[in-house]
Amino acid sequence: MDEISSESTQDFELTVTDSDRTEFKRLDVFLTQKLPQFSRSTIKRLFEDEQITSPERSLSLNKMPPSGTVIEIEVPPPIPSDLTPENLPLEILFEDSHLLIINKPQGLVVHPAPGHYTGTLVNAVLYHCPDLKGIGAEKRPGIVHRLDMGTSGVMVVAKDQATHEGLVGLFSSHDIERKYEALVLGVPKDLSGTINTSIGRHPSNRLKMAANVKVGKKAITHYKVIKSYGILTHMELKLETGRTHQIRVHMAQILHAPVLCDPLYGAGEAHIKKLPEALKQRLTGYPYQLLHAKELGFIHPITKEHLHFTAPPPQIFQDALGTFSNVQ
Repeated sequence: MDEISSESTQDFELTVTDSDRTEFKRLDVFLTQKLPQFSRSTIKRLFEDEQITSPERSLSLNKMPPSGTVIEIEVPPPIPSDLTPENLPLEILFEDSHLLIINKPQGLVVHPAPGHYTGTLVNAVLYHCPDLKGIGAEKRPGIVHRLDMGTSGVMVVAKDQATHEGLVGLFSSHDIERKYEALVLGVPKDLSGTINTSIGRHPSNRLKMAANVKVGKKAITHYKVIKSYGILTHMELKLETGRTHQIRVHMAQILHAPVLCDPLYGAGEAHIKKLPEALKQRLTGYPYQLLHAKELGFIHPITKEHLHFTAPPPQIFQDALGTFSNVQ
C-alpha cells in the first residue's frame, strides 16, 4: 500500500478527455498515470472499496469510460502498516484448520480503518490465529465479508488462501445463505416481499448509501414480518446480494421502516420518543442499530461439508423485544 502523507481524507476529481481515450485503453492505467503517488494495486483496492466512482455511470477498471466522464477518487488516511495481535474476547461458534466462525458483538469494528486502528476483529483474530497474515488483503487478513460496526452476528474468517478464495467465490455467486433479524419502526405495507433496487453512494452525504441512485449496484433483499407490535416490528431479512448498508437502506428508504436506533438512517431520539416508557429508558443513547446476522450457511470450500450456524441476537435486542412484548 502506498504511503499517504495527509492524515485526512484526500479527494481527487478527473475528467476523461478525447486524448486520454486515445492514449489509454484501461481506466486503472489511466489513473496510475494521472495519480502517480498511488500504485496500481492501491487503485484496485480503492475501486473495490467503492472509493473510485462517477456520478454519471458505472466504471470498470479494464476499460476507459467515454470522454467527458467525471471520475471522483476518495483516498482515506493511511492505516498503520503493522497489524498488532490483541488478546480480545472472541465468541467462536466453530473452528477447523481452514476457517473460523465467529459471533461478532455489536460495536466491534471488523478491520482497522481510520479512527479504529486497534481493537478490531482482525486484531483479535490475529492473536487467535498468528499465521493469518497474508491471507486475503494486507489490512484485512482472513476477512471475506463485513458487518457494520453496530451490527452483530455470525461471520466467517478464512485461515488459508485456498479457503479465502473459495469463500470469496461463494459470496460473489450468492451461494451463501444469510439471514438477519431486525427491530424496525413502523409496519411495512406488505408483510413479506422482495426489494430489488440499486444501491450506491449517497449523492450528497459520503457517509451514507442510497437506493436507486444514478450509479449503483444491484441489491436484493427478501423480507418478512415475524411479528408486529404496532409502531415496532420484528423482521427477518434474507440477503441475496451484500451491498454496503443494504438492509439499513432498504428498510429506511424503501419500506419506510428504519432499523431501531440506526444512527445513520434513522431519526435519532425522535424515534425513541415514540416508544413506551420502558423502552425509552433502555434505548435512549444506545448508539447502534438493532440489526443482527442470525444465520450463515454455505458449502465448506475445502471439505465440501454443508455448514450452517445460528446465533441469538445480543441481550439489548432481546430486552427491547421482550419489554415491548410485555407492554402489549
